[in-house]
Amino acid sequence: MAKITAALLAGAACAFPALALAQTAEPAATERSPAPDQPGAEGDIIVTAQRREQSILSVPIAISAIGGNTLTTKGITNSANLAAAVPNLQVSSPYGATQPNFSLRGISVANEYNSNQASPIGVYVDDVYLASRTAHGMGLFDLERVEVLRGPQGTLFGRNTTGGAINFITKSPTLHGNEGYAEAGYGNFNTFTAQGAIETTMVEDQLGLRVAANYAKGDGQIDNVFRGGRDPNSQDTLQGRATLRIRPGDGPLDIKIKAYGGRDRGTQAAVHGIEAYRTGLGFFQVDENRIGLNRTQAYGASATIAYELSPTLTLTSITSGDGGRQNLQQAADGSPLDVLDINWQSKFGQFSEEARLNYSGDWLKAVGGVFYGRDTVTTDNTFNIGQALGPGVNGGFFQHYRQVRRSYAVFAQGDYDLTEKLTLTLGARYTWDRSQYRDGQAYLFAGDIGGPQTPLATTVPCPGVAGTCAYDPNARFDLDGRNNALTGRVSLAYTFDNGTLLYASYNRGYRSGAFNGGGYTSSAGINYIAPERVNAYEVGLKGRYFDNALTLSAAGFYYDYSNQQVQDTRPGPVSFLVNAPKAQVYGAEAEARWRLSPAIAVTAAAGYLHSTYKSLTLQNTVLDGNDLPFAPRFTAQGGFDLSLFRNGNDGLTISPSVAYFSRQYFSPFNDINAAGTGQRNSELQQEGYAKVNLTAALTTGRFTFKAFANNLLNARVYAYGLDLRGAGFPYNFLIPSTPRTYGGSIRVAF
Repeated sequence: MAKITAALLAGAACAFPALALAQTAEPAATERSPAPDQPGAEGDIIVTAQRREQSILSVPIAISAIGGNTLTTKGITNSANLAAAVPNLQVSSPYGATQPNFSLRGISVANEYNSNQASPIGVYVDDVYLASRTAHGMGLFDLERVEVLRGPQGTLFGRNTTGGAINFITKSPTLHGNEGYAEAGYGNFNTFTAQGAIETTMVEDQLGLRVAANYAKGDGQIDNVFRGGRDPNSQDTLQGRATLRIRPGDGPLDIKIKAYGGRDRGTQAAVHGIEAYRTGLGFFQVDENRIGLNRTQAYGASATIAYELSPTLTLTSITSGDGGRQNLQQAADGSPLDVLDINWQSKFGQFSEEARLNYSGDWLKAVGGVFYGRDTVTTDNTFNIGQALGPGVNGGFFQHYRQVRRSYAVFAQGDYDLTEKLTLTLGARYTWDRSQYRDGQAYLFAGDIGGPQTPLATTVPCPGVAGTCAYDPNARFDLDGRNNALTGRVSLAYTFDNGTLLYASYNRGYRSGAFNGGGYTSSAGINYIAPERVNAYEVGLKGRYFDNALTLSAAGFYYDYSNQQVQDTRPGPVSFLVNAPKAQVYGAEAEARWRLSPAIAVTAAAGYLHSTYKSLTLQNTVLDGNDLPFAPRFTAQGGFDLSLFRNGNDGLTISPSVAYFSRQYFSPFNDINAAGTGQRNSELQQEGYAKVNLTAALTTGRFTFKAFANNLLNARVYAYGLDLRGAGFPYNFLIPSTPRTYGGSIRVAF
């Protein structure tokens, strides 16, 4: 405990000097307005982090709440862009904006890239858990706000939240009047965008409908010099959502029924691969003969039914069914050669039901309930590995499996006011997880890319080296996995006379056990590994100061992190999913918004993170003391809103911002190379960098004219890297982020 206490105090000490280097979002539509006698005061941001409405300043959790207007101001149009607004958050992916990997306070999927794996950052839309990571790469439109909860959320949000949770809250009918908006824009790379929403109230206070849509289409943002080749990183997105709200007789029953659908058909992310074909190219150029398409779709429907049983007791049921597909064609060598071309195909489906009771008394606020979830993924991947079988003989591997996961849970949490100023929170959740790996099949084949395949040898099931087991079309590999977990939360929160909230908490989170979706060269690598677990200790404060001009939150934390799930490639090559036995994470962060005058508001955030493995061996190489992947030591975001010519809602607002990230590694190896592998892991990192964004918005009457520039200084940044040299390829796999984008839009409200 002495070590834990020292780490927390050190973290808090790092946070408090950052009073002017922190940021909170602007009030969302559900916020209370400032009192007339408090000029410059901000409204209270209302969040639902504890499954009930509360002011963000009264919740003893580290939360970033980003309103819909702030998302627009900061140019955050996709979930992959959220790192520009949240401290200690990283977002990366080998597939561009598709299937993003979220990293919060150093906890992420590390070097795991298979679609069957659950994110350790739980992602929700309107309190509905999204199991498929492909569904996480959503465009952001017509949102009320985004809540990012840092730290384990294993009590109220459940499994797979060892690092935290992200909840996207969409706008729903208010049941008052009619309104809407339409927006159209154009930017470089011949990019057209359009979005809009319309809300109509059929019966005042009782029946309303809101429909929203989003569209983006643009040319590739990376130049492909290969003659006739597609440019990578293009956009082609279409999404829609409709929400019907019914409140019969303006009574105790409130029903929200939502349906959504969307698809994406952009080109794959650019790849920097074989060095010989990088000669003479700029950072934002490639020479690739087979730029593929990232074709994804997602759809679903949900019903949220709340019934007020009494003034103090409410029953809520959330039922959801969701599905989707991904078909990602990825040339993974970054060259005009056919060295490694992959077709990732998966079909997803899920169903979930949560029922909970909320009690709100004078001294006790409590919530308890039950949860059931089932998700499936059926995968058919093809790995074309050039002349894998010999000179002039093309071939590769085909892989098929079906994964089914079921989760059952009961949970309860209560906030008890020990005194008027001191509140004790106790919570617990017990989860039963059951998983199945079915119809596992993989084989080595001869054949060209996109052409017929001639199976040569079964590799799954086959425990030996690829090519040593005769082809058997009926052979299948099945495996079962199960684990149970108790997670919980304890916190004490004290509110001072000036409104400052000081809290200390302990949280336990876990990420369920997992199958190795990367096992296709041998069934020896297909296993079910132990769950991840985090014991998290945190202290923090929140409050308003200087006549409510400054809103500040800060936290220091220490994690005891065990069994992170990482990939280990061994001779064969065979990929194993293994547990990293021990890791240690500690750090601090602060956010603030300071209203300097009616015309100027400054926002800023800062984070410090120390995340290292205490015990880890991969490829017979000891990696103790290495940094966790996607965990920069320092992050900072800052900006200001300058309002000119303000007259009511009319006026011009200029909003520059900058986001800084120190060096981060993409691999648990950092820059260590395993003996005898040919690795060059020093390539798998990104040095410190900053990105500058700028927006300007002129509002006059019902019209808003906006101009924007993202990555204004055209920073050259790698977003992801993967070791392929260790698997015998003559290069590593690196994904560059997109270059500078700019444009404008016109929005009309009605």
